[in-house]
This record gives sequence, C-alpha cells and structure tokens, in this order.
Amino acid sequence: MIVKEVTNILEELAPLAQAEDFDNVGLLVGNSSQKVTGILVTLDTLENVIDEAIAHNCNLVISFHPIIFSGLKKITGSSYVERVVIKAIQNNIAIYSMHTALDNSSKGVNAKICETLELVNTQILMPQKGSIKKLTTYVPKDDANKLKNALFNAGAGNIGNYSNCSFTVDGTGSYKGGENSKPVKGESGKLHFEEETQINVTFSSSNQPKILQALFQNHPYEEVAYEVFSLENKNQNIGMGMLGELVKPMNESDFLSFVKQKMNVSVIKHSQLLGREVKKVAVLGGSGAFAISAAKSNGADVFITSDLKYHQFYEAENEMVIADIGHYESEQFTKNLLVDYLTEKIPNFAIRLSDSNTNPIKYL
Repeated sequence: MIVKEVTNILEELAPLAQAEDFDNVGLLVGNSSQKVTGILVTLDTLENVIDEAIAHNCNLVISFHPIIFSGLKKITGSSYVERVVIKAIQNNIAIYSMHTALDNSSKGVNAKICETLELVNTQILMPQKGSIKKLTTYVPKDDANKLKNALFNAGAGNIGNYSNCSFTVDGTGSYKGGENSKPVKGESGKLHFEEETQINVTFSSSNQPKILQALFQNHPYEEVAYEVFSLENKNQNIGMGMLGELVKPMNESDFLSFVKQKMNVSVIKHSQLLGREVKKVAVLGGSGAFAISAAKSNGADVFITSDLKYHQFYEAENEMVIADIGHYESEQFTKNLLVDYLTEKIPNFAIRLSDSNTNPIKYL
C-alpha cells in the first residue's frame, strides 16, 4: 500500500472536512505516494516515537495530535517540533494527524470514552453546524430513479437513522442548445421542452466530492444544472463530545472511582459533589471547558473532560459535577481505537500500537 491508500481508509472514519477550522490535520510530513512498510499509531509524535518507528521499520506514523500546529518559519532543530520534523524527513517517515476530525466523528475519541465507561444510548453532545448541504438538480423523468439511486449509493439522503431520503417534483424544463452543443434530448439551435424531475437530497459536506462525482457520471445531459446549498440544520452524527447513560445509576463517589479505574487515572479534579445519583454522563476528550453549558443544558449529571481552569469549576453551579481527568488520560485510548480500526480494514498489514507514553504531565 501507499500512504494515500491508508489515509483514504482513515478518512472514511474521520473525514478531514469535519475538522475544526483552527486545526492542522492530514498529511503533515512526507509523500502521499510513498510505499508503506509499516504503520505506527500514537497519540503524539515525539522524537522517541520516531525512534520507535525506525526500530520497527514503520515509515508511516498515524498521530492523533498534530506535531505541526502553527506555521514553521524555520527548521533548525531548536525546538522539539523542529527536531521531530527533521528526523522524520531524514528517515523518510510520513506523519499523518487526525485530531479534531476524529474528535467530531461519531465513532471517534468520545465514542471510545463512552465505550470504556460502558455508557449506552449515546448521542453527540454538540452537533456540528454548517456541515449539512442540499443538492437540487433537474433530470429527464425517465432517468430520475437511476440518478437518485446513484446519489444514494454515494452517501446522499442519509438523515439520522434513515437512508434514501429525497424530495422530487415533476415539471417542464426548457433549453436551446448553441452552435457547438450536442443535446441528448432535442436539437441544437431549437428551443426544446422536456418533462423533468427536480431531485432534492441532503448530504454531509465532507461527502460533497463523491456526491458531485455521482451526479456528473449518472446525469444524461451534456450540461448539468444543479445547485448546492449550505443548511442551518445541525448534523446529529458529527460534533464535539458525547452523551450517554449508565446501565445502572451510581452515587457520585462510586462513579468517580469507577472512572478512575476504567480510565486508568490516578487523580480526578472535580467540582462540589451534590449527593445525587449519576445516570446521564457527558464526555469530551481533551480541553472541553467550552462544552460545560452544553452538558448542563442536556441534563448531564457528570461532565468528564480536562484542562479546566480554577473558575470554570464554578460553572457547574450545583447543576452537575464537573470532573477533570487530565488531557492525556481522556484521550489515551484513541490510539487503540485507530489500531483496531486499521486492523479490521487492512488485516494483513503491519500495524503497531506505540509503546511510548507521551504524557508530558507527571504526578507525585
């Protein structure tokens, strides 16, 4: 396999188009056409991780966090970022980052936390805005079903638990081909009227290239009339954080002890315990202070995240318990998720889970 073939598989799980605007995801170092000798999956790409890749003949590192986040104006080896990039290039090692593309995936970082904590009835905590689009096109009535099915097969028309969703209207279209036209229906230079069907389907913005490819390949006209709109609807299948429920409620102290055990955490910082049972739990791996209000408004009894500041614990306001389990700790099982996913997709390929603990924070 080449690098691009592997990253295409990863982008089925977490399309880069669903990453946050501030992020830096995708292939950060290396050549997409390079043949892959082995894959090393890690949370962070540090020098010792590159050394590990070299030792195990892995020339593709799949990393959750991007080693290059903001622009590099020089690469002299004066920082850990520059040293990683230099060593990777010297050893022909490609580095690919997923970060918020995987954060926003319904099968990504937060789904893994929910699985680890044995939560059920899960859903996205903060559905992403602006990621649903609508396609409108016009096709001869006899070709409408063929085109609709092609669009459905490309991923259009999926709404929640429903597929093959569309809206059609029959009407009459008109056109007159110019001197160099070759109309499928009618003749050049003559006004033509055709009984047509207007097809409307919605789709995820990350899937737009596939949808348009299906449109152009299956539409019979020489010139395809179509419109694409961005909708205000929130995408319930893409977004930050997740909500879930415990199969059996626990008291707060028992639940936090359960979290420590399941998430392999030695310390949890938390807001005031409220003496209530825990049933509904909100989770957001990494820095999640921005989701406190969303967790409260969705009725979470506990919100699990990391990187909270002193005053942000006050925002619990005796409505829920906020628990900070640590940034690395909240995301540590992400690399296991990726190894499992890639092993299922390419079972006969060398995929290695990094042994390196890249947590920069230590505890006494």
